[in-house]
Amino acid sequence: MTVLVAAVILIGLLCGLDLLLTLGVVKRLRQHTELLSGGAGVVSTTDLAVGDPVGAFQTSTVDGERLDDRTLAGTSVVAFFSPDCGPCKEKMPKFVEFAATMPRDRVLAVVAATPEEAAPAVAALAPVARVVVEGPDGPLGAAFQVNGYPTILAVSHDDGQLRLTSNRVRLNRPAVAAA
Repeated sequence: MTVLVAAVILIGLLCGLDLLLTLGVVKRLRQHTELLSGGAGVVSTTDLAVGDPVGAFQTSTVDGERLDDRTLAGTSVVAFFSPDCGPCKEKMPKFVEFAATMPRDRVLAVVAATPEEAAPAVAALAPVARVVVEGPDGPLGAAFQVNGYPTILAVSHDDGQLRLTSNRVRLNRPAVAAA
């Protein structure tokens, strides 16, 4: 009988320990979910590291404005979206809100699609950003070494070279652009 009581107590202690560990895992998963949901920003998918130079590029916006790696002034934000990307659809409204706090010439949005597929995204982005539509292997995607969407980066000129200054852009607070 004492063996049976000891076994029940041992099983009870093991179940209590398991419950405690499970609650710890749930708490940690909630923290990670908050980080990944955009509360802490967007971690971008690029092969460039902070401080790396951006490759040379030449392209045109949907408005016909010519752009190259020398025309991005001051600190700028460059975002890459794809119309068939679920996370892009979630992040784009937050990005539009964020971009509205910056001068339009400091925000560049790239939509990786055909012009027909990109039309709704272009309509949403054009009021707050210069917009470029290109294929997945277009000149901007290649220059920024983008390998996934959405990708939101901050860049700035340093020693005459366009460089990546951040690959984690916080969309939950207003932008502060350098003059």
